[in-house]
Amino acid sequence: MVFNKITEAIRNRFKSQEDLDLTGGPVGKNLFYLSLPVIVINLLQTMYNLADTFWLGQYSNNALEAVTFAFPVVFFLISLGMGLAVAGSVLVAQNEGKGNSKRRDYAASQTVMFSALASVAIGGLGFFLISDFVPLLGASGTVAASASSYLEVMSVGLFSLFGFLVFQSLMRGYGDTVTPMILMLATVILNIIIDPMFIFGFWIIPEMGVTGAAIATILARTLSLIVGIAILFKGTHGIQISLAQMKPNFKFFKKMIAIGVPASGEQTGRSLSVNALVAVVGTLFAGTVVSGYGIAVRIFSMVFLPAAAVGRGVESMTGQNIGAENYDRAEETARFGAKWTFIILTGLGVLTFIFAYPISNIFTKDPEIAAVSAEFLRYVSFSFGFIGVLRSYNGSFRGAGKTLTAAAISIATLGLIRLPIAYFGAINIGTKGLWIAFFISNVAGAAIAYLWYQKGTWRGKSQEKDRQKGEVAEEAEGFSETITGIAEKTLKILPFR
Repeated sequence: MVFNKITEAIRNRFKSQEDLDLTGGPVGKNLFYLSLPVIVINLLQTMYNLADTFWLGQYSNNALEAVTFAFPVVFFLISLGMGLAVAGSVLVAQNEGKGNSKRRDYAASQTVMFSALASVAIGGLGFFLISDFVPLLGASGTVAASASSYLEVMSVGLFSLFGFLVFQSLMRGYGDTVTPMILMLATVILNIIIDPMFIFGFWIIPEMGVTGAAIATILARTLSLIVGIAILFKGTHGIQISLAQMKPNFKFFKKMIAIGVPASGEQTGRSLSVNALVAVVGTLFAGTVVSGYGIAVRIFSMVFLPAAAVGRGVESMTGQNIGAENYDRAEETARFGAKWTFIILTGLGVLTFIFAYPISNIFTKDPEIAAVSAEFLRYVSFSFGFIGVLRSYNGSFRGAGKTLTAAAISIATLGLIRLPIAYFGAINIGTKGLWIAFFISNVAGAAIAYLWYQKGTWRGKSQEKDRQKGEVAEEAEGFSETITGIAEKTLKILPFR
């Protein structure tokens, strides 16, 4: 009863899918109400990581160092199958835009089935390879053992971690970001409560340290997955999946793969870059720098949540508008998202620069670790706005089904720009080389995404030709009106009228 009242109160503060028309009405208003719950979801997701970081920071510096090595590996495992969730979101959005609810529900059912199979396979593979992979990142001794234990638990529970992300993606493609937000809120509250119990021990629960943090996260995520799947089967929030529609359709799977593999490539490339950077930090620097870097990355990920959320909002709006063949509105959505995330994140960057040390100091009792984290944040803070530009245009590419383009931009930004600069910078000028690499890559990525978008290839060849024909027609019409106007004025002043 209390939960229902809280849920109703939250829904009254946000716009539901029924209140939004993603293919009509003001672009800014619809994008805002679609993205706002995603911002909250991403914030809550980050609170998962921050809760682990906070409690493990109180537990020991070795525990904090262990999860610094572990978090990127979890991201990598999820990234391997994340393309299926993106493909499901795009296909749901485009069929929703077309008004084809049967194809929408079928796409959702197939996505759930293939994603479940992928998560089990990836989780099993990860479980057996973790112990060999962690030392490659630079971890050793008790830190490597703790990181491996954490990752083994997360690999076993990958089905739950990935399952809820699929639920979010499908609901977002439909245009409902409020329901996943409410479910995420309840799950995070549960995780925050039980996290210290499993880390430090409580009553019949033994002290488990780093492993306990992983167990708490998996338990909370399993609950969220159960509720999310129940919502999809009941169909009370738009999308309705069914067992009958989950019979493997490999022709449909091929279509998902065409969209999903590049999207997985984008996420995997991003995670490989993160892992490679952790390896650079872990190999070239001491534990203090590793821990400080880990804290800074958590804070860094929380600061640009608006960019990630708007990018997902742009993705859904682009998908639905392309399904409805509203190409100009899709383009307007991307421009609006890029402009306002740049402004908002630049403001957040200024605040981060000013309060970098006090924010970092919250997550550790060691002033040296806090100082490393603060230095990182100050170097990258004024590039935050460019992350918004990159995420908005990449979101539009994904919504249009051009996931290969989005992947190419992300991999170029992180793998070809950030990583080499970070490595050679770290060797030559120390930690400052790492921080400078983040700044340069953020600016360069935004520039690449913007210039690529201006080519209009996201529309597809036929739509781009139609757009160019339309522009020529508009110019010809304007020229004709100008000539007619001149002629009329000339006739008025001629003596032989």
